[in-house]
Amino acid sequence: MTAPNELRLLPWAGPEGKPCYLSTDDRNGFMSRLADGIESVQLGSAAELLEHAGEALDDQDADPEDIRRLAHELAGSLRDVLRVATSRGDLLTVTDSHDA
Repeated sequence: MTAPNELRLLPWAGPEGKPCYLSTDDRNGFMSRLADGIESVQLGSAAELLEHAGEALDDQDADPEDIRRLAHELAGSLRDVLRVATSRGDLLTVTDSHDA
């Protein structure tokens, strides 16, 4: 069984926005692969959104409502990317401790 410090933070939130964790020894199991896939989609979406943001911010005639909506989407994407970074950082820490 996975030790408590080896839980994987999943790329989605649970009820009331609380973090979800996966306890498994199998990094190639269904839930691990599902989480990897969702993380990949989230990172790809963030890259596309960042490109769109650059274009929108360069547009002097951009509608303020569109800019607010973009800021809201960027905040959500940043939250997702931060969760991915935290999860992957935790996985690196666990991997390093196993190697030591």
